[in-house]
Amino acid sequence: MKKLFIGVLMAYLLPFVVLGQKTYEPRSSEKPSKYQKQQIKRKYGMFIHFGINTFHDMEWSDGSLPSASYRPDTIDAAQWVKTAKDAGMKYVILVTKHHDGFCLWDSQYTEYDVARSGNTTNVIEAVARECKKQGIRLGLYYSLWDRKENPEVDRVEDDEAYNRYMLAQLDELMDITEKHTRIVEFWFDGTWAKPSYRWPVKEIYAAIKKREPQCQIGINWSIGRDVNPNDPTAPKQSINIKPDKQKEGDPIRYFPSDFRLGDPMLPSDPDPKLFTHAGKTYYMPFESTVCVSKRWFYNSQDTVYKSVAELKEVYERATAQDNILILNIPPATNGKMRQGDIELLQKLKKVIK
Repeated sequence: MKKLFIGVLMAYLLPFVVLGQKTYEPRSSEKPSKYQKQQIKRKYGMFIHFGINTFHDMEWSDGSLPSASYRPDTIDAAQWVKTAKDAGMKYVILVTKHHDGFCLWDSQYTEYDVARSGNTTNVIEAVARECKKQGIRLGLYYSLWDRKENPEVDRVEDDEAYNRYMLAQLDELMDITEKHTRIVEFWFDGTWAKPSYRWPVKEIYAAIKKREPQCQIGINWSIGRDVNPNDPTAPKQSINIKPDKQKEGDPIRYFPSDFRLGDPMLPSDPDPKLFTHAGKTYYMPFESTVCVSKRWFYNSQDTVYKSVAELKEVYERATAQDNILILNIPPATNGKMRQGDIELLQKLKKVIK
């Protein structure tokens, strides 16, 4: 039945893609904005990878795993948020949809979601509610690359319909969360599947800022340039500048955006903050994303953890120079975070400032 909504979606969003009246983009500046300062002050948060991959000991999947295989015993959102808060973290970043396309909420635009699974809990709402209740901030991760809904990424003719699908889902996520709390960060991933000019970055940025002006927006592998047949100044081969190789004045690959990402790397020292687009300069802090073990998603074979000393060094490097760190703690198949992960964070809390 949900597919019947797609026709309505297409008609509804046709004028929205243009977004004619107001331009939403950051101001050119060599100093952090008000909301960037708030992000820098938050400093330390938790990444929460949870989804259909959790139940298959997989990091990535292609959208072919059956929805019914997602079957957590519970969704202990209270424990997840409490674990972050007790560790001294100021916010959480929840994975809403990974590259496989499985959605942790009941989306009216796809049947590949929790509504057809072994546990129909709206995870987005559960976590948003707990963030409000426990006094911690909320951020969301969303993979732009969707191997279920847009598997043939070389088909340029599919871009328009899929871009509308993404924008509609982002609206759904904001509809869910705004009943409980504001979103302080959107973390986008998977853009390497297509050249940057094919992603509706301006439309995404505007759609979010229109409703959540405080929300900071970052896109993985933020700095560099891609090929673009519509731009004679574009390079003939894509240039991806890793965080430890970035320097002031390097080009912003995905504009507009507010901060840099490049997982799982740490920033350089000294870390540049000023990057360019269309001849203008923009201030962009860096957010490091690091696993406490070797996996993003829970895996029954994932038993090797970083030591407290290693994590302390990561924390110090990542949060220096007005930058930010999120540590990944994945819930297990029972819908709870592992006791060993919780204890590790408590030990780390004792040795970091």
